[in-house]
Amino acid sequence: MKITPETPEDRGDIERLLDLAFGPDRVGKTVYRLRTGVEPIAELCTVIREEGALKGSLRYWPVVIGDKRVPALLLGPVAVLPEDRGKGYARALIWDSLEVARRLGYGIALLVGDEPYYVRFGFTRAFTKALELPGPVDLNRFLGLELAPRALFGVSGVLQQPRPDEARPCNLHASDAAA
Repeated sequence: MKITPETPEDRGDIERLLDLAFGPDRVGKTVYRLRTGVEPIAELCTVIREEGALKGSLRYWPVVIGDKRVPALLLGPVAVLPEDRGKGYARALIWDSLEVARRLGYGIALLVGDEPYYVRFGFTRAFTKALELPGPVDLNRFLGLELAPRALFGVSGVLQQPRPDEARPCNLHASDAAA
């Protein structure tokens, strides 16, 4: 299994995979409001291909939290072809991406998903009790992870789209990530 960065050539295959995994109505979900018009974080968007066929995909999006506009990552979607579920592709994509995110200086990762699955990576509802999403969501599925110790301490408010200058931690610039 080889994890590689997402390329522009992958986008069509990824969209087909996401439609297959989540249905075409997925774009109506609250988390898509935070993604619309925002570029995903290229350094954290990865795929798994075998013999040229896309097997899995993972993306992250920049968000900010509350009036203090604390930077965070929004994980998702992560998707694997239905016939390849259970082979460890999603786990590999997630573990790999969390390590890269820490190395790049991100402190907070958030997602909407099933806690029994994501708890193995450290995501929990306990970290999102003081946070809100800008639309309807089952709050039991709104999970967080501190990539840096105490990164969510005292953080509260609604998740929002970042301004262009807020898309990365204050100590990280695109040229740093490429190094």
